[in-house]
Amino acid sequence: MVQVCLNGPRGAADGAMVPLTPQAMADSAAEAVAAGATDVHVHPKTPCGQDTLSPRVIAATVEAIRARVSVPVGVTTGAWAEPDLDPAARMARVRGWTVLPDHASVNWHEPGAEQMAAALIDLGVDVEAGIWSGTDGAARFADSPLGPKVLRVLAEVTDPAPDTAEDTARALLADLGSAHGRPLLLHGQDGGAWPVLRLAGRLGLATRVGLEDTLVLPDGERALSNAELVADGLDQYGWAQRSP
Repeated sequence: MVQVCLNGPRGAADGAMVPLTPQAMADSAAEAVAAGATDVHVHPKTPCGQDTLSPRVIAATVEAIRARVSVPVGVTTGAWAEPDLDPAARMARVRGWTVLPDHASVNWHEPGAEQMAAALIDLGVDVEAGIWSGTDGAARFADSPLGPKVLRVLAEVTDPAPDTAEDTARALLADLGSAHGRPLLLHGQDGGAWPVLRLAGRLGLATRVGLEDTLVLPDGERALSNAELVADGLDQYGWAQRSP
């Protein structure tokens, strides 16, 4: 499985190729799926380009993408999406969603993560448990009664250094242990994105790639689209699986 992460918290300053409107996200998702992506992760945006949990924006974004692709569509619930709201208010926003995504990511180190995950499960939305390196997320997830109920675990390597990201990834996987028996998706960020993607290929784990995680191709050239990243990601992933 290779998930495409369309935009993340990036904005207009990161380049015109980052999709910020529902239509642009839908177009980018369609191109990425045509290139081989089998799942979509997106950060719905306000008109000014900020991540949001707004029911209206979630509905417009999910509907636009679903009109173009038949693969599952997931969104973020990251605390940065509504930084002025406390966990209870953020959860109320989610409970007000009128169009439900197939899944939503919950970062287990964030305040209110357990409650957010429980609310999503009650709504019938699958949960991706985001476990970030450099946080206590793995330990908190190990003790969580909701662990066996999540769709999968996103092992998120936040180390951006190409030379150390793989070691950080291996340490994070060790911290996760059995991960309640849930499937693992391993990915990195920025300079660590490609080394971690190749490690996922060697380990036979699901992964993701897209403009949220990196703006450049494996050769360091600026990526022109999510589809380009997916195509190169599949090549790197498959090459890593064939490597000893």
